[in-house]
Amino acid sequence: MKVAAGALAFMLCSGTVLSVEAQTKTITIYSGRGQKLIEPLLEQAKKDLGINIQVRYGDTAELAIALIEEGKNSRADLFFAQDAGALGTLQRQKRTLPISSNLLNQVDSRFRSPQGHWLGISGRARVLNYNTNLVKKNQLPNSIWDLTKPQWRGKVAWAPTNGSFQSFVTAMRVLEGEPKTLQWLRGMKANGVKDYRNNTAIVEALGRGETQIGLVNNYYLSGFKKSNPNFPVDRHYTKQDAGSMINIAGVAIIDSTKQKADVEKFIAYLLKPSSQTYFAKETNEYPLVSGIAGPANQVPLSKIQTPKINLTNLNDLPGTLELLQEAGAL
Repeated sequence: MKVAAGALAFMLCSGTVLSVEAQTKTITIYSGRGQKLIEPLLEQAKKDLGINIQVRYGDTAELAIALIEEGKNSRADLFFAQDAGALGTLQRQKRTLPISSNLLNQVDSRFRSPQGHWLGISGRARVLNYNTNLVKKNQLPNSIWDLTKPQWRGKVAWAPTNGSFQSFVTAMRVLEGEPKTLQWLRGMKANGVKDYRNNTAIVEALGRGETQIGLVNNYYLSGFKKSNPNFPVDRHYTKQDAGSMINIAGVAIIDSTKQKADVEKFIAYLLKPSSQTYFAKETNEYPLVSGIAGPANQVPLSKIQTPKINLTNLNDLPGTLELLQEAGAL
């Protein structure tokens, strides 16, 4: 016993014995989702799952590039991206592992990889926000193509440097082809579209009456309405074009992981009713697991007339940037 005690003392002093914290399983997430958006949920997951979670936050596209460059040496176990295009890129680069069918089947096939290599966690709808004092409901366009018409000259706002806008343009390229998308971009420029730095700036400008319609995502308006219920802006959905597409924030398991089972426990946690409700209430995004109530005061996901599109195909960001430059939008 004395020998054992002495050996233990030596091991403790030399640091050979792992601490309780070090013995706790750890998964590493590369997150294109902002820290403020998901950190509360991740902290709760740590407690509930008994798994230590380390996070590298950054831009979704930049993290995707990093994962490709790191290859099998990456320390990442999971990629949590803010759009499907980045997940599709990693899948095509063979950096992802198949996700178990019991997880995949919890989400509609529209919002997961046809090959089972990525899975949507929450939905993000493209919408037209409009100033309710300046635009009547019966004047609202049914299509984004209507925005190039003379009645909207100088009255529409976009954010061409924003990632969600670029995903929207990528969707147009997939749905309509390069020539027609370029025609729309040039038509918008010729019609005096106004440039803003991001979606929040567009909603602010709409509230001031500085512009009448803005191309944004569904959740930005919610914060303004929470602060001021009389904020004079509302949402409008176009019909079956890229202006009403549903992109996702989703996850993929990185092929370098050595703990796929624990990573899938975490994915299962993200699909739990409490987690899905978190996204509806805290980030105003659409839950993707059926039976969970969507964000307050928004059109139900099932009622949005979305275009048919394979979200995996939204992975050609370089081509979109080239097209935006050719159109003079960047």
